[in-house]
Amino acid sequence: MTSSAAVASVRDVSKTFGARKALNGVSVEVAAGEMVALIGPSGSGKSTLLRSITGLQSIDNGPGVIEVFGTVVQKNGRTTSAVRAARQTLGMIFQQFNLVGRLSLFSNVMLGALGRVPGWRGLAGAWPSEDKTRAMAALHRVGVADYAAQRANTLSGGQQQRGAIARAIVQGAKAILADEPVASLDPVSARKVMELLVELNQRDGMGVIVTLHQVDYAIRYCNRVVALKAGKIVYDGPSSGLDTKTLIDIYGPEFEDAFWEAKA
Repeated sequence: MTSSAAVASVRDVSKTFGARKALNGVSVEVAAGEMVALIGPSGSGKSTLLRSITGLQSIDNGPGVIEVFGTVVQKNGRTTSAVRAARQTLGMIFQQFNLVGRLSLFSNVMLGALGRVPGWRGLAGAWPSEDKTRAMAALHRVGVADYAAQRANTLSGGQQQRGAIARAIVQGAKAILADEPVASLDPVSARKVMELLVELNQRDGMGVIVTLHQVDYAIRYCNRVVALKAGKIVYDGPSSGLDTKTLIDIYGPEFEDAFWEAKA
């Protein structure tokens, strides 16, 4: 793996909140085309790591460096001037969908084009015809084209999350970073969202980094798993290596609460 080919290269990164080390000397690299799950107990640093990669969370001053597709986005405790352009290569999927509730699903998906369309066009809704076509194709691909004209806040959680994925497709993202994308969804909707992420990874070659509380989903859908505990990486390897002993090391003796059907 080379940094230039990597979706993200994180080297010796720490992040402190008060007296707590959310990240403690973390180093990890995710190659283009990989699908990687980040797991670990609540407060282990998963979301902090993901937000640091996007530059939404600054890291501690010190030796830590973060690159996205070979471009330095954080160093010396600060984001660089390149972070905005780097974000254009990353499609962000959040637990709470981050759609504008009063806008139609179609309009929300069109917002993915803002990075390459003049701002006035977005404000006026004067989208280029090719982007409109791309948006409808993306909505069809994720299975919610029939709801294109419906206000986002009237849709189910699963429909909204698939709309968020369609927005990332319209954006032209080279990778998806998803922070607990299925945490608030019912099991059927959650599976559909995870299957879409797998399809984007396998069919389109997008790198995917996804934080998950559901360990069984990490094992089922991701070939590689990175586990954090108390701000440190305690496992980085194939999902098939997550045996009972390893999971107890990560979560403690009551790991079954997070691992309810991994062996199903």
